[in-house]
Amino acid sequence: MRAHLARFDPVIVQAVIAGALSFSHLHDLAEAAGQGGWKAWAYPVSVDLLLVAAWRRMREQQRAGQPAGGPRLWFLIALAASLGANVATAGLLDLEHVPAPLRVVVAGWPAVAFFGGTLLAHAPRPTAVRTNPIPEPPTPEPPAAVAVDDESGPVSSPPQLPAAEASEKSTPAPVSPLPPALVERVQSLAAEYRASTGRAADADTVRTRLGLPASMTPSVAAHLRERTAP
Repeated sequence: MRAHLARFDPVIVQAVIAGALSFSHLHDLAEAAGQGGWKAWAYPVSVDLLLVAAWRRMREQQRAGQPAGGPRLWFLIALAASLGANVATAGLLDLEHVPAPLRVVVAGWPAVAFFGGTLLAHAPRPTAVRTNPIPEPPTPEPPAAVAVDDESGPVSSPPQLPAAEASEKSTPAPVSPLPPALVERVQSLAAEYRASTGRAADADTVRTRLGLPASMTPSVAAHLRERTAP
């Protein structure tokens, strides 16, 4: 708390001094124009309040992206009244003999300030303009190919395999040749299996008993077919 109190802000001090001087000039001009007593003190309050209200409303509409012509107009009117009083009391005007047009302007200021303050107070609050992007319509998916059967109606077409899988399934696996000694072992195991079970030995059974890898199954089957062929 003490740090905030000890902080010196020259901008605030300058604003206080300028406000006090402007307030005094407006009071002196109003009093010289025939508005004595409490009315002379009310004039500077009216001018300063209109100036602040117009400035705030103008900034609100500018931040919301809306035109601020109305608040800017009332801000310039209040600024002209304050600046005119400062210039008039600088020795350019005889405050003992104020001209009649200036007396009319000072006497008519309350109505002008009331009208401007009412418009600023009852104007609708600005709302920020939001631009919502228009979503793009979803891309329709192409319909699946359907094969039409004359008897049973439409039938879904079979799924198509990728080119790599189709080539692998259409091309038979190459058969690796077996050594002659291994060929004799395959044939003897097949004969023993047929003698013990009465059935022909299959390639997986013979390959398993020989301890060969699964990739050798086509080679074993080829030699078994050669043995059983007439």
